[in-house]
Amino acid sequence: MDRVNAFGDDALGDLDAVGLVDELRRGAVSASELVEAAIARTEKANPALNGLTFEAYERARTRARLHRPYGGFFDGVPSFVKDNVAVAGMPAMNGTDAWEPVPAAHDGDFASAYLATGLVPVGRTRMSEFGFSAAAEHPRLGAVRNPWHTDHTAGASSSGSGAFVAAGVVPIAHANDGGGSIRIPASCNGLVGLKPSRGRLPLDKDMRQMPLRIVANGVVTRSVRDTAAFYREMEKVVANPKLPPVGDVTGPGVQRLRIAVCTQSILHEASPEVSELTLKTAALLEQLGHRITVIDNPVPQRFMDDFLLYWSFLAFALVRGGRRTFGPSFDRGRLDNLSLGLEQHAARNLHRLPTAIARLARMRRVTSRLQSTYDVVLTPTLADVPPRVGHLDPTAPYEQIIARLIEWVAFTPLQNATGEPAISLPLGQSQSGLPVGMMFAAGVGEEARLLELAFELEQAQPWRRIQD
Repeated sequence: MDRVNAFGDDALGDLDAVGLVDELRRGAVSASELVEAAIARTEKANPALNGLTFEAYERARTRARLHRPYGGFFDGVPSFVKDNVAVAGMPAMNGTDAWEPVPAAHDGDFASAYLATGLVPVGRTRMSEFGFSAAAEHPRLGAVRNPWHTDHTAGASSSGSGAFVAAGVVPIAHANDGGGSIRIPASCNGLVGLKPSRGRLPLDKDMRQMPLRIVANGVVTRSVRDTAAFYREMEKVVANPKLPPVGDVTGPGVQRLRIAVCTQSILHEASPEVSELTLKTAALLEQLGHRITVIDNPVPQRFMDDFLLYWSFLAFALVRGGRRTFGPSFDRGRLDNLSLGLEQHAARNLHRLPTAIARLARMRRVTSRLQSTYDVVLTPTLADVPPRVGHLDPTAPYEQIIARLIEWVAFTPLQNATGEPAISLPLGQSQSGLPVGMMFAAGVGEEARLLELAFELEQAQPWRRIQD
């Protein structure tokens, strides 16, 4: 097994982000030392993982030398931003090479809030083209590989962020999720990945303009406390008064929950190995005193067709409007077969789009009925273990790619349509030693409940660490 472990005896050690904050505050390390360690680890890990798309080393060094220019709880902790949000001075290529890079003139709404927490980006992380695939395997830019076993995918679209955090390059990195793109790499790489409620964190203008806002920003981390601290600190910067506050979640909750367990996706049962791991997680929850009920999947089959059509419409808008959006150097001939195939699917079915969007917007009715009986729903994050690089090759025929995507990514899109929160926790391990995520979903605004449950499960069954 070809494992990539960037952990070492340097300023970062094997601490999570909260642990590094403690070290910074007591003067045991400096921000400059942390940034230098992160740069060295990036240089060590990236040749094998291919997770870096833009380096901002000098910017990070300068930022670390300044005396608390932003403040914020995480001030001085190195991080990465994904390749699809606006950060001043950095180009955003959205996982492709279809136009000439142009640095952003200003921070977008998300980056403004993210940087205000004090996190120091040392670069941008690679993603699948426009985030459409669940694996980043660009025909010219190469594949992002899983640090647990580099023959396998790191998941997507937040591929580089997931690979780098798992390998120990940094403790926390930006990710965002339009169909599972926080939770999928969290599952593949053995991380904590919370997709928050719609509106919890700011979106840049291009993502706000979607007819249905399926995208949510967030992070991937190695510990529940890092994820909880991130949402607490972001709430200090930009809180949504329409949502219940997340607050300062620091440990397990007291309330015993009614938890529904489902191993069936909308289309089929998860693989036998993943189904068994899900039921083992359910048994652990029962041992902890929660009330467990196994249910059939209540989501109608047409949901997947509707979501695919909306996904395709986003590709249609990007491909047809490429020159207007990305400049005159945009060349659709450099796009992969998945992007082009989705665009063609949308072109053939545009007459069905208004009905599909309306049905997706009504999916909350289905989950609201479920939430009247259950507090949390447990499913696998993905229907099978992380596949080998090449399984989702974007140069393959579109029909092959999309069939394999729908089969694997069968559980995560629901919460993007409903706007509800869901968290992937690394509670499973495949027979081959790869991480397998378990996903917990709750009602809109109930991130605190999910974090409390995550703390409890982390304490009851600590997950494996790559450095062990």
